[in-house]
Amino acid sequence: MGEDTDTRKINHSFLRDHNYVTEADIISTVEFNHTGELLATGDKGGRVVIFQREPESKNEPYNQGEYNVYSTFQSHEPEFDYLKSLEIEEKINKIKWLPQQNAAHSLLSTNGHCWLFGMKHLLQTDKTIKLWKITERDKRPEGYNLKDEEGKLKDLSTVTSLQVPVLKPMDLMVEVTPRRIFANGHTYHVNSISVNSDCETYMSADDLRINLWHLAITDRSFNIVDIKPANMEDLTEVITASEFHPHHCNLFVYSSSKGSLRLCDMRASALCDKHSKLYEEPEDPSNRSFFSEIISSVSDVKFSHSGRYMLTRDYLTVKVWDLNMETKPVETYQVHDYLRSKLCSLYENDCIFDKFECAWNGSDSVIMTGAYNNFFRMFDRNTKRDVTLEASRESSKPRAILKPRRVCVGGKRRKDDISVDSLDFTKKILHTAWHPTENIIAIAATNNLYIFQDKVNSEMH
Repeated sequence: MGEDTDTRKINHSFLRDHNYVTEADIISTVEFNHTGELLATGDKGGRVVIFQREPESKNEPYNQGEYNVYSTFQSHEPEFDYLKSLEIEEKINKIKWLPQQNAAHSLLSTNGHCWLFGMKHLLQTDKTIKLWKITERDKRPEGYNLKDEEGKLKDLSTVTSLQVPVLKPMDLMVEVTPRRIFANGHTYHVNSISVNSDCETYMSADDLRINLWHLAITDRSFNIVDIKPANMEDLTEVITASEFHPHHCNLFVYSSSKGSLRLCDMRASALCDKHSKLYEEPEDPSNRSFFSEIISSVSDVKFSHSGRYMLTRDYLTVKVWDLNMETKPVETYQVHDYLRSKLCSLYENDCIFDKFECAWNGSDSVIMTGAYNNFFRMFDRNTKRDVTLEASRESSKPRAILKPRRVCVGGKRRKDDISVDSLDFTKKILHTAWHPTENIIAIAATNNLYIFQDKVNSEMH
């Protein structure tokens, strides 16, 4: 986790034609499954691409398998609400894998995006959550009694004897089928899906409400949080993210645009409008500015694998909270503090409203989040060292070593330093994911997916 010891190498990158990038190609979510064997991405065109990790090579037993495209399917289509004269966007907001129960894999995906015209004028559109089943087929039955090879019914008068159908090998076919559609649960922008540890329920959160669903029931959900005021003129904050506790099925947390976290216990009340704990850091009056409320909005919250801590991302920092300490975070890391003097221009180009995600490594010892110029940051909680790395085509050759990058604010510049005035704010790493057990990370950079792996250190940092 330092400039002298950095050993991260590129494992694989999924690069689309950079000369022709459409809005639909932009990756909008990235998610590993519970084993890390599969990796799913969703884009603004409503497509889901699933990557599968190849088996380890027998010739190179220590060389981990790379990720290759396993299946691609259209999850959501653009729709038009003729009553409201509104187009419902097909963009995949979130993907969540369900724990594997059998040979098949299952995932939830949700679409929809709404524009926020000020805090008091939320545009309403219908969102849909879909449950998909992914199965493999490498054998097919042959020798039907009543059907021919093309599947057509035979003339029964020609059937003179009975035969037992047999299974014959065939080329592997990956089939993706929609199992359930959960509709009419949200009228605002869905920002989160989280599967409960009971493996039977999941919750979905929009700007004003959080709903609890049973995976087997599609036509109704239970509203467990509702912050919508009787008069929308009184609206002061919105829900920005939510997640279930990894071990306790009764606990969940949700974050707000005011920078606070609320831990809720479903055993206490059916409607969790009254939180069990409120995590909030008092603002330093000396840092108060016009942008304070905007940059304090929490864009992502993640429980640690142990369940003891919570990781949050706001515009300039990532913070680690102890569930037993509500007054302030136990750790705060500056992601790109050099942008503090650029907030005015970032407000004018709307970048200040970008929603960055964050991720834990498998042992909860390292955290990761994105930044601008296709940079992403890693922070080692034990050594307190950090590193800035870049996801770029120039360094995307297989087995290439990633060199740490530095942003220079002023004064002396080193050879490879980049000036803060030279940063490209159109290149941003919003979506990241970390393999559940290994040092493998997935980085979404506009329409490109980069997968990096620490080849030298097999142990977690």
